[in-house]
Amino acid sequence: MKKIITLALLFSGICSFAQVTVGEKKFNPVRTDTIDGWEKGGLVNINFTQVSLTNWAAGGQNSISLAGFSSLFANYKQGKSTWDNTLVMQFGQVNQANAGFVKSDDRLQLTSKYGREAGNNWYYAALLDFQTQFTVGYNDPLNRKGRISDFMAPAYVLGALGMDYKPSSNFTVFVAPVTAKFTIVNDDSLAFRGEYGVQGYEVDANGTVTDFENTRMEIGGYLRLNYKKQIMENITYQTNLGLFSNYANNPQNIDVNWDNILNMKVNKYISASITTSLIYDDDVDIAVLKDDGTAATREDGSPEIGPRTQFKYVLGVGFAYTFGDK
Repeated sequence: MKKIITLALLFSGICSFAQVTVGEKKFNPVRTDTIDGWEKGGLVNINFTQVSLTNWAAGGQNSISLAGFSSLFANYKQGKSTWDNTLVMQFGQVNQANAGFVKSDDRLQLTSKYGREAGNNWYYAALLDFQTQFTVGYNDPLNRKGRISDFMAPAYVLGALGMDYKPSSNFTVFVAPVTAKFTIVNDDSLAFRGEYGVQGYEVDANGTVTDFENTRMEIGGYLRLNYKKQIMENITYQTNLGLFSNYANNPQNIDVNWDNILNMKVNKYISASITTSLIYDDDVDIAVLKDDGTAATREDGSPEIGPRTQFKYVLGVGFAYTFGDK
């Protein structure tokens, strides 16, 4: 975990250093955010893949996959006030060997941030962030067994008050010493087991019953970094890093959410994209699997579970459309 935090902080420093040294004209462009009014736009990306094999001696399986990604923004400025809004949606399905379609990607995130200029590129700011997924997820998706997630199960709502540093429209650092994070598990079967850090159903040695809860609140500190860069004429890169520390419970175990998007346009409608997501949440227990796919166990025979670093990598080529303001 310390390696992850060190890597994230190092990456943030590199981004900041690069933005200063690339050149004064690039670092201090004409600030488009000085113009009052709305800036709106986004990116929609749809990727389709099909593999069809007939008498293929090397072996393999037929497969079809379809994945969609969209990132939308609507930002408003009036005088010294700013209001930035982003909506990210991802969903994908794959059908391998005609076994039926199963979910391969699923995400819904809405972020809204209000700022009031304080001077020298600093803003007093308040942020609201909401994350969940669209549909149900299973441990065994082919047989639809082992329900592990659903819409609003889990969902994360984060509200933060702090300061926002915006030296340019492409780079912001939001620091919030006062942050409330809510974890919502709107599925009683998952909440009963205490999934995603909520209080599960328990009976102690004295027979005292603790009923399960569907929500959990944490108070802590939050840091959010956003950086965008046009590497070349048709290549853009964006990274978003969020760090949260719970003051009351293991504050050294920092929750990490780190997303990266590299988009390469071939022409107006065709592009290739690489997206990665790295997550570490100290309250989410994940089972350790052996090489053969079976669950690993401890010496006492209990399953080996605990917090784990989660990583997702998606490479897609397909239809892409960018619209609105740059």
